[in-house]
Amino acid sequence: MNAVFQDSALRDLPPVDRALFQSFGAGPVRTPPFHHIHHAVEKQALLHPDLTAVEHLGESVTYAELDRRAELLAEFLTRAGVRPGDRVGLFLTRSISMVVGILGALKAGAAYVPQDVRIAPQVHLRHIVRTARIDFVLTTSEHEPALPENLGTIIAIDRVPHSDDFHRTITEDSAIAAVIFTSGTTGRPNGVQVTHANLCNVLLTAPGCLGVRPGTRVSQLLNIAFDMAMWEVLGTLAQGGTLVVRGSDIEATASTVDVVIATPSVLASLDPVVCKGVRTVAVAGERCPQSLAESWARHATFHNACGPTEVTIVNTVQRYEPGGPLTIGRPVPNTTVYVLDEDLRPCRIGEVGEMWAGGECVTAGYLGDPELTDARYRPDPFLGGDHLMFRTRDLGRWTRDGQLEHHGRTDDQVKVRGFRVELDAVTSALEGAVDCSRATTLLHNGKLVGFISPASAVPEQARRAVAERLPYYCVPTLIVPVDTLPTTDRGKVDRRALLSRLDGQKETVA
Repeated sequence: MNAVFQDSALRDLPPVDRALFQSFGAGPVRTPPFHHIHHAVEKQALLHPDLTAVEHLGESVTYAELDRRAELLAEFLTRAGVRPGDRVGLFLTRSISMVVGILGALKAGAAYVPQDVRIAPQVHLRHIVRTARIDFVLTTSEHEPALPENLGTIIAIDRVPHSDDFHRTITEDSAIAAVIFTSGTTGRPNGVQVTHANLCNVLLTAPGCLGVRPGTRVSQLLNIAFDMAMWEVLGTLAQGGTLVVRGSDIEATASTVDVVIATPSVLASLDPVVCKGVRTVAVAGERCPQSLAESWARHATFHNACGPTEVTIVNTVQRYEPGGPLTIGRPVPNTTVYVLDEDLRPCRIGEVGEMWAGGECVTAGYLGDPELTDARYRPDPFLGGDHLMFRTRDLGRWTRDGQLEHHGRTDDQVKVRGFRVELDAVTSALEGAVDCSRATTLLHNGKLVGFISPASAVPEQARRAVAERLPYYCVPTLIVPVDTLPTTDRGKVDRRALLSRLDGQKETVA
């Protein structure tokens, strides 16, 4: 069963396209078993108290111990003055204390606001504290001295007094679970308010639950400030899995688990042979090369997903089969995807348009920025009522069998010699060269520049691969081989770092 779209919103489409727009665009209707994500974790602690919940660098805690420590922290926060609906900073790095901090804040009725203190500049932390109106910041004794002054009340999780004899103060659950700060399009970070309902919808239903069961080992590889880290941490614990938090060696961790959730850039750093125990892989956050999906899908269930933070981690997922076309799949349960033109009218099936997302994936807007919220979150004419839809800025088209093809982003469409070029299309063509495993394309001084990896890849072969598939104006003026594509702290290709390498670079391809 799927949601029913309003007839009035579909009137511009021919009858056949109208039916397909509805059929393809609405995910199945499912009922998540919980309304608050930490309640799902509490249920696992009740059912499987002795199972290992979290491992990190040789240390581990059971579900019973994790729940007890989180309960104690929640009570400590409540007595310190945290109230339901407040926002609590979580400024630390990967550790068991990080997981305790997440659950403790949620149990206290607060939303957690995560940042990795090894990476986030002090000016960034101050901006987040001001924007989110944070009065309490959770950290660890190791990182407490490095925090800037006057952030509010600092609480070191590992120094919370131990107690086996305390009574939990009854507190209400809040609607907002986390505030995730994105890079934003305005030059300043934007805080996206992710609700418990958002998280339960994607993490407690298939395919987002990824088949995790009690005892399934799932890696925690990503920056804790990245929305996909919620998939790793809360998605694992809500299903009774064991979260394996990495240290400095990503592959050493990944080689010990059953499930890996990562960006394509992070996954590309792992060897499927070394990580032969991995049975399920999910990637999102950036474009996935076909060759990467192919290499992992030969021995693991491979999910290619898409969706910005504002639609709760991911809102479309494809289970990729080796040898088949790589797409971003279909809407997850209780969500919708609309491919619309510039006037917000439905595109016919097969036409490229901008993807808007609706249903239970739509988050609660940008914290403290109603103007930006109104610009990106609009009334949903297809579901009607008080539903909102979100402008993803991703371009896509429906295939005839109901799969979504990703066609880059509206801000990745560039003009070259007067022609409109989609950078992702050029990147895909570059990766069609036999010796190129990964690539990316940038616009620099009005010219297309391709970066190909590994460094042994031949620029001329990459140039021919583009010329054979795309018009002449899509062929990069310059193609630069590199050992690996640099990544940001969130595991995506670092385009700024690549552009910095162009100073003094000669044009190797005409």
